[in-house]
Amino acid sequence: MVYDCIIIGGGIAGTQAAIQLGRYSGHNVLVIDAGHGRSSVCHTYHNIIGWPEGVTGEHLRKVGREQAESLGIEFMEGTVTEAARDGERFVLTTGDGNRFTAHTVLIATGMLDRYPDIEGLRHALGYSIYICPDCDGYEIVDRKTVLIGSGEHGSGMAVLLAERTPHVTYINHERKPIEQRLLDHLEEIGVTYLEQPVAQVRSDEHHDIQSVVLTDGTVIEAERGFIAFGGNHVRSELAEQLGVKLESNRHIKTDSRTKMTDVEGVWVAGDIGLHSELSTIAMGEGTQAAIWIHKKLRKIHKS
Repeated sequence: MVYDCIIIGGGIAGTQAAIQLGRYSGHNVLVIDAGHGRSSVCHTYHNIIGWPEGVTGEHLRKVGREQAESLGIEFMEGTVTEAARDGERFVLTTGDGNRFTAHTVLIATGMLDRYPDIEGLRHALGYSIYICPDCDGYEIVDRKTVLIGSGEHGSGMAVLLAERTPHVTYINHERKPIEQRLLDHLEEIGVTYLEQPVAQVRSDEHHDIQSVVLTDGTVIEAERGFIAFGGNHVRSELAEQLGVKLESNRHIKTDSRTKMTDVEGVWVAGDIGLHSELSTIAMGEGTQAAIWIHKKLRKIHKS
């Protein structure tokens, strides 16, 4: 069987694309989803229209999949490990050895944030400890906020957070070096800087952070938190296997109109793209990519 399109990744971008493709008649589309990603971590999207009280990534994935399946889209759980061209078609191989062929491919594999295994961190992450200042900076306005991070990547985040609240404590957990001029700037804008590993993050039964405990026993009270460690994993390996050009940060620049990559028949949507990493942008890109995939498929089936 040759699919019209295979979507790799069932997160926000991939699922939105699937819904759009399902609304065209006659396309057989498969979504191969590893079952986890950034949207699985986020439990409180507050910046999406219609959800002022917040919505979880898991809920969006669940209802999105149900909506796509109702339109005839096929989903399967798996991880694509190899991608190759076979003439004008694409062959994808999963970790269990299954092979799938398609006329077009949409890669929506996203990225994973790097963070250490600190006791209690995972319990609050995505609830009251955030990753993206554009998505969740509003949540910390005038609140006592602790930033757990690493080196200059963390110091850059601290500067952004200080625009939202005067109560920012930056803990350089990994003790990576920071230029003195950056440290001076943090002091100028009122950020408290500590260079010591975090032993524990304490939060309540509602996942609201209460405090952070350092390895020397110091307790830092907090109402909200952020992480900023850098070195996040951009899942662009499959695109690279297909010959797609990667930027220096391993993100992918796509055509601004179509969202197709520089390889004919290969599209990209979501956080592996070269843009702000927002769920709302992922939705839009998934939809836009699907529109142009549909246009491509019309030409294929007419020829």
